Formats: sequence, structure tokens, C-alpha cells
Amino acid sequence: MLRHTYSVFIFFILLAFLFFTKASVLLYVLLIVAFLAITSWGAFDIRLNYFSTNICRSNNKKDKEIAITFDDGPHEKTIEILDLLSKYNAKATFFCIGKQIEKYPKTVERIIAEGHNIGNHSYSHSNWNGFFSTKKIASEIEHTKELIAQLVHKKTRIYRPPFGVTNPNISRAISRTNQVVIGWNVRSLDTVIESEVLIFERIKKRIKPGSIILLHDTSAKTVWVLEQLLLFLQSEGYKTKTIEELLDIQAYEITNNNQFVQANINK
Repeated sequence: MLRHTYSVFIFFILLAFLFFTKASVLLYVLLIVAFLAITSWGAFDIRLNYFSTNICRSNNKKDKEIAITFDDGPHEKTIEILDLLSKYNAKATFFCIGKQIEKYPKTVERIIAEGHNIGNHSYSHSNWNGFFSTKKIASEIEHTKELIAQLVHKKTRIYRPPFGVTNPNISRAISRTNQVVIGWNVRSLDTVIESEVLIFERIKKRIKPGSIILLHDTSAKTVWVLEQLLLFLQSEGYKTKTIEELLDIQAYEITNNNQFVQANINK
């Protein structure tokens, strides 16, 4: 896959080539525009692994297993989401915002109590997150990790950057805080598309074994979509797994004093 370090290297090689061959200004402009376009694409498409190593699907493409993930909660609608998951005996992973955790602590406790995974989705989910310093991003990750730990006695190690945006500062913060970045390969666009039917159809035609689906537990339309999705998955013989189960990774830290434990130990 194309990575930022490779593209920078290639950019400077081509820049040197243009210099020594006395190329026209137009070629310089085209090279710079191409480099900026590729870098922007890499920043906004988490599946490219451009700035960081991100897991966006399972390598197991044979078994009919998928993961449903929710961003931006907990929210007042999260309770309805949990009720549906319980009704259909489905598991999911919730990437939670720190300031929302402070508003809905009981919901976080319920997420864990019912066997779902919880992940880190920053503290503020600021629109300016992509412009934050490495120190600021790492601080938000650690703050949210501690909020989760205080409630459920687990320190999460799975992280999804706000908007799925990555850049060098975010990549360094991820490394400093030892997070595993979880992306997706099925984006519902449930925060953009108004029609519940269109959202559901978009998801349905993209599902394959090993898929990670991105939804948001923040609206009534997502509640409707989820129920249709769970019915569809049952009819097609799919099983829903937590991120931990689907990817066979540890979603939580294990410390020497065993204060924090891997999620499936308590299942």
C-alpha cells in the first residue's frame, strides 16, 4: 500500500529529476499538485494506511462473520441500539467520545456488561482534531482511556480517530499511547444520507465476510437501519462479532496486577 514515507521519498526524487533536467515550471506545479492530492486522499481515507497502520477488515474472508461498530456515543439513542442488539443476540463495538462518556456513564457500564467492546474516539471529537499537536491528541486519548477505566475497570487499547482522519501528528500520538487503530471497510454514511432505506441498501450491498461496518449511535434513523441490518444478517447466516473477536486482538490492556483484564476473560 502507498505510505506517506514512500510518497515523500518519491516526491523528492522526482523533484530532483525535474531540477537536473531543467524542466518547465508547469511540471513542477503538476508534481506538487499531485503530491498534495495524494496526501489529502491518504489523510481522509483510513483504509489506505497512509499515515498509520489501521485495521479495516478481518483477514478471514471465508467465515460469515462481521463487526458492527458505532461512533460518537454514548448518546440517548445508544440505549435503543443496545436494546436491539440484545433482542437479536448481536455483539458490537462502541467507539466513545470522552465528553459523551461523562454525560452517559451508565450507558458505558451497560455496553461492557452486555458483552460489547468499547473503544476510544478522543475526548472532544473536535472539528479541528486534524490540526491538533501530537501532545494534544495523545492527551485526549489518555483522558478518554482513564474515563473508561474509572467506569468499567478496563483500559481500552483500540482507537478510532475522529472522522477517520490521520496525519503525522495523529500517527505519533497513536504510537505514544500504544493504540491499535480500527478503521472500517463499509461506511454507512448514516450522518450524511437522510433516507434510512438508502443507508441500509448501501450497507447491504457492501457486506462481505470479515467486514467492519461504521455506524453512529446518535440518531433515530440509525436505530431503524440497525434493525433491518440485523434481520438481513440473520437471513444470510452472518454472525456479528466484537472487534476483539473478529480480529483476534486484545481490546484492553493487561497489567501486572491484573486490575485491567482482557474483555473475553469476563465473558
